[in-house]
Amino acid sequence: MNQIDLALSRFAEGFNCSQAVLSAYAEGMDDETSLKIASGFGGGMGRMAETCGAVTGAMMVLGLRFGGTAPDREAKETIYARIREFADRFKARNGSLLCRDLLGCDISTPEGYEAAKENMLVSTTCPKFVREAAEILEEVLAE
Repeated sequence: MNQIDLALSRFAEGFNCSQAVLSAYAEGMDDETSLKIASGFGGGMGRMAETCGAVTGAMMVLGLRFGGTAPDREAKETIYARIREFADRFKARNGSLLCRDLLGCDISTPEGYEAAKENMLVSTTCPKFVREAAEILEEVLAE
């Protein structure tokens, strides 16, 4: 199973979008740690409908791969450039990075959360964003 399929499988198992992406790509990190780190980022960061969890999971992966471990300006610029490249590509495909825009409702409100549940948006819409985040991540990691 490739990493894109692994991310989709983890999402289908019930992990949130951020957990699915990070755990599929977290080289050098055990599953338990990656799942715990990403656990609060689903639903647009704690179901606040902000930045999509698949996006934040991918950004964490980019940090693992390209992030610095010392206060180095060049290292910061490198990771920031990769993050912006990822974000630009995701926005180009989907129009936004925000969960509420992507879902078409604000799951941070009781009404929006109920609408998402009634329309099964997490199971019908979110897998697309998990897949696209993983596909774009593969491209950025390969560059």
